[in-house]
Amino acid sequence: MQTKPFRIGTRGSPLALAQTRETRDRLAAAHGLPPEMFEIVVLSTKGDRITDRSLAEIGGKGLFTEELEQQLLSGELDFAVHSSKDMPTKLPDGLTLTAFLPREDIRDAFIGRTAAKLVDLPQGATVGSSSLRRQALIRRLRPDINVITYRGQVETRLRKLAEGQVEGTLLAYAGLRRLGMTDVPTELLDPKEFPPAPAQGAICIESRIGDDRVDMLLAAIDDARTHEAVSCERGFLATLDGSCRTPIAGYATSDGTHLRFSGMILTPDGATCHRVEIEGKAADATELGRRAGEDIRAKAGPGFFESWI
Repeated sequence: MQTKPFRIGTRGSPLALAQTRETRDRLAAAHGLPPEMFEIVVLSTKGDRITDRSLAEIGGKGLFTEELEQQLLSGELDFAVHSSKDMPTKLPDGLTLTAFLPREDIRDAFIGRTAAKLVDLPQGATVGSSSLRRQALIRRLRPDINVITYRGQVETRLRKLAEGQVEGTLLAYAGLRRLGMTDVPTELLDPKEFPPAPAQGAICIESRIGDDRVDMLLAAIDDARTHEAVSCERGFLATLDGSCRTPIAGYATSDGTHLRFSGMILTPDGATCHRVEIEGKAADATELGRRAGEDIRAKAGPGFFESWI
C-alpha cells in the first residue's frame, strides 16, 4: 500500500501547473485518494529559461523535458505531466508516454490587436509566433504578413501583444481554455484550413517502463481514444523527422474501433504544401501514422525536404 505521496514532475508555467492539477485531481477521484497523496514537484527547464531564440536554434522540443526526464530516470519523480505537442518523438531509453487525458479543443486561436480576424489584418502587419507550422500557415494565408519569432508563456505573449510589439499572435485554444481565458481569442481558426500541430490539445503523462505500480495508477485515467489519436499523430511526426525545424500539421480522430487521420507538410514560406489522409483500425494507430508519413514523403519528393534545413 502506498504510504508516501506520488511525486509528479511539471514545468512551472501557469498552464503546466493547471494541467498537472487536473491530472492530480483526476487521479485522486479515480482512486479515492486525498490530493495530499500527490506531491507536485516544479522544475525549471532550459526551454523555459531561454526565450529569446527559436527552439530550432537552441536544441528543439527536448529542452522542455530534459530536467524532468532526468529525475524520472533517477527515481526522484514517479511520473511527469506534459503538453503532448511539446514531446520529442524519441524518448530517453526507459521512459514512455503511459497515459493521456481526454483531449481538449484542437483549434488554434488568433488574438488580434488591430483586427479580429487573421485575414483582416492590415497589409504588412506583424504577427508573432514561435511555431514554424503556424508561421508557414500564416504565410500561406497572407504572404504579405511579417511573421516574427515570438516565444514565452501565454501571459508573456499576451503582454507583448498589448504593448504593441505585434498586431496579432496565435495560441492553442486548449491552453487558453485550461487557463480560464476563453474570452481572449478574437478568432478560432478552422482546422481544415489551419490544421493543428500533432498532439495539440492533449495532456500526456510520462513514466518509467516497467513501473507496474505507476502503470496501474495511471491506467485509471488514460483516455483510450485520445491515446490512439495521438499515437497516430506521433507516428506521422516521427516518420517526417518531427523536429522544430519542420512545419508539420496532423490530426487524428478515433471512435475506439476506426481511426481517421489527415496531415499536412509545408515549406517554411507556406508557398507549397502537401496533404495526406488515411484511415484504418484504431488498434493500428501508430502504424497508420507512419504509413501516412511515408505516403506524404513520397508525394513531396526528396527536394521538398531540403528546404527545411
